[in-house]
Amino acid sequence: MSELRARGTLGDAEVAEALALVEAAERADGVGPLSEHALLALRGGRSGFAISEGGTIVAYAHFDPASEDEPASGELVVHPEHRRRGHGRALLRALREEAPLRVWAHGDLPAAAALAASEGMERVRALFQMRRPASGPLPEVRVADGVVLRTFEPGRDEQAWLEVNTRAFADHPEQGAWTIGDLREREAEEWFDPAGFFLAERDGRLVGFHWTKVHPGKVGEVYVVGVDPDAQGLGLGRTLTLKGLHHLRDIGMEQFMLYVDESNVAAVRLYESLGFTKYAVDVMYA
Repeated sequence: MSELRARGTLGDAEVAEALALVEAAERADGVGPLSEHALLALRGGRSGFAISEGGTIVAYAHFDPASEDEPASGELVVHPEHRRRGHGRALLRALREEAPLRVWAHGDLPAAAALAASEGMERVRALFQMRRPASGPLPEVRVADGVVLRTFEPGRDEQAWLEVNTRAFADHPEQGAWTIGDLREREAEEWFDPAGFFLAERDGRLVGFHWTKVHPGKVGEVYVVGVDPDAQGLGLGRTLTLKGLHHLRDIGMEQFMLYVDESNVAAVRLYESLGFTKYAVDVMYA
């Protein structure tokens, strides 16, 4: 018999069970069912719904309450061995009872599309995952006059980076809303390496950045690239992207990956010009 648990914190054992079902779903579907943000919240035991069978968590949903700038959002996952039992629908309805919200479905899987349609939700946004082999041709890094590249220094650069990030992503619903807590949380992750976090300065002021990330399987990610609007026209987006890609190849990565909004046509074109092609799609329903 299944039991839906109201939204609340999870204990250490429950977190371990939920992480195990996330891993099982990723193996079965070929795509991670939760975003990095939702995984960080899960590891911290924060704000999740859970469905258990026989005392073991078999389905989980992450919920983000609405903020001043953003409506509520959610993500959900069901263990592959416990699907087709109504767990996904139960979690989705539980999320929607909390607030009008948007729900991310990672991988654009048919089952997620069917569930959203049956619940009267429509596709409103898409996020492309793009990839390319690291071994292919890679243009050299060309830096504009007056611009200096260096790596991020923890304890020194956080505030300046946050300010540029906020300006660069003023219209982005998630990235532009990062706080010092969001940054510190990622600095504490095992994958964080300031040697792969590149900053561009002009006249001593931070004007752009490229933060890279290394995944298992020798996959290097263009984690986030941002340029201050005041520094547009210097080609910094391309320069910083290439700086990070050369770094990832130099440390042995065999594949490059990145995420970009379908609506960000200029960025999609830049990445396509560097050999990236669409690999997977994440979809938001509302």
